[in-house]
Amino acid sequence: MTSGQPLPHSQEPTLTIAQVVERTGLSHDTLRYYEKAGLIQRVGRTTGNQRRYAMADLAWLEFLIRLRETGMSIADMQRFAQLRARGDATVPDRLAMLREHRADLADRIHALRRNAAALDDKIGHYERLLDQPGSDDLT
Repeated sequence: MTSGQPLPHSQEPTLTIAQVVERTGLSHDTLRYYEKAGLIQRVGRTTGNQRRYAMADLAWLEFLIRLRETGMSIADMQRFAQLRARGDATVPDRLAMLREHRADLADRIHALRRNAAALDDKIGHYERLLDQPGSDDLT
């Protein structure tokens, strides 16, 4: 189809669990856990009962990875996934969750920068001490 229309569901390209593992870096076990935990909706299956992930599943997994890497708890990720599954009526709630998470992330980034600066100062202190022969102050 070249008309710009979406492919019928049965014609959408799908990925095996191995391909999703390769693309996302998640393990087989993590993907199964995410499904059991309700973070991803039931994945399609072949007649041989093998998981087949749609491209939309992959995009959602990549977003879940971003949430996890930015420190969102599994419980909050589950809450977000539940809201998402309920549809557009939950957009305000999802937006509020993301705004709160982004604010928390900004606070953590600020704290990490402050801590990195303190480490840089201490590294500089030790480097100066090493450059000064006979210094005993290595605190």
